[in-house]
Amino acid sequence: MSSTLRIDIITLFPEIFFGPLASSIVGRAREKNLVEINAVNLRDFTHDRHKTVDDTPYGGGPGMLMKPEPLFEAVRSLKNECSKVILTGPAGRRFTQKDAESLAAGESHLIIICGHYEGVDQRVRSLVDWEFSIGDYILTSGNLAAMVMTDAVVRLLPGALGDELSGVDESFGASGLLEYPQYTRPPVFEGMAVPDVLLSGDHEKIRRWREAQAWNTTIRHRPDLI
Repeated sequence: MSSTLRIDIITLFPEIFFGPLASSIVGRAREKNLVEINAVNLRDFTHDRHKTVDDTPYGGGPGMLMKPEPLFEAVRSLKNECSKVILTGPAGRRFTQKDAESLAAGESHLIIICGHYEGVDQRVRSLVDWEFSIGDYILTSGNLAAMVMTDAVVRLLPGALGDELSGVDESFGASGLLEYPQYTRPPVFEGMAVPDVLLSGDHEKIRRWREAQAWNTTIRHRPDLI
């Protein structure tokens, strides 16, 4: 398995990926050759002068569907024996931190198909290993979902974070809880003080306080995680 994760994103709008995936942690991971990210223009796999990627659905109904021919050709041109194909769309199961961890640890090549219009021709799903949704709402296209998943995966690659311990106690991590409250200088700001325990220097007390706070935060904001 290659030490560099390759992510090919099949999209109708490759230009929108240049900024978000070129900066911060993802940008640094690319500079370190931890990941190679390519935005692949689906229209390059059409063969008519209008570069048609969509058509009306059989049986009628509003909107347009993404045609199977260019998507099959695009995936087949990119795929190798190690590739896994992801489709973004509201019908997919919820993408979680566990999914990000699994993809970062176990895969060397991901192909992400960005859904658009009213979705894809059903036959496209025969190409797909996983279909993911990032939430119970509708986006204009799967481009933002592809960016979110890419960011979530790339930051977990070994060497991507400046401090490898940064990801240990994050929300949705090993404990499954939300992260505990964090404070920095000054110790008092507009009458709001940092909890004394964090200034105590007693690491065991701090650990217990953080564990309790993580439970309290999760119960208050996301009881479904308990």
